[in-house]
Amino acid sequence: MGQLLSPPGPHAVHLCIDMQGLFAPGSPWATPWMERALPQMLGLTAHAPQRTAFTRFIPVRNKTEARGVWKAYYEKWECVTRDKVDLALLELVPSLARFVPPAAVIDRQAYCAFASGRLQTFLDEHQVDTLIVSGGETDVCVLATVLAAVDIGYRVILAEDALCSSSDESHDALLDLYPKRFSLQIEVARTARILASWAVND
Repeated sequence: MGQLLSPPGPHAVHLCIDMQGLFAPGSPWATPWMERALPQMLGLTAHAPQRTAFTRFIPVRNKTEARGVWKAYYEKWECVTRDKVDLALLELVPSLARFVPPAAVIDRQAYCAFASGRLQTFLDEHQVDTLIVSGGETDVCVLATVLAAVDIGYRVILAEDALCSSSDESHDALLDLYPKRFSLQIEVARTARILASWAVND
């Protein structure tokens, strides 16, 4: 579908987005084929746990804390506010959580992983120039994060078989869009190809 233009390089980080119990099968926001993409996320994480950052979407405590249109959002999804949800669902799925540390965990309350400023601080501290992106959902939090990363100036490599969504149609549409409209800034490649070329020095 896309191509890897060159190896990720020594300053790449694997950014794994929102692989939490909240999105696992049987949970309020279950992403149906999360389990299908999880082995590829595990492969990327195991390859370089010290160069992996997991993000977590943390809902507001209750709907009265929400601002603007998020109020309507949490009116609909009050069941996932922290006063209502099983807080264990906010944790990473166990197969990935075992890599923390050395992998980092970065929280925020918006779709974009850069929203809190903590991710940017982490990337600056580690002199990161390239993001290898996995996780979910392709058409929500991954989308918001990838476009923000492009605006900041990061090279973005999407691990196409390590992404998941609740919508096959919008997932496929985005993976078709990126190489056509962002070919100099966003690369799309399968996990095996990324791993074969990603040399990690630390």
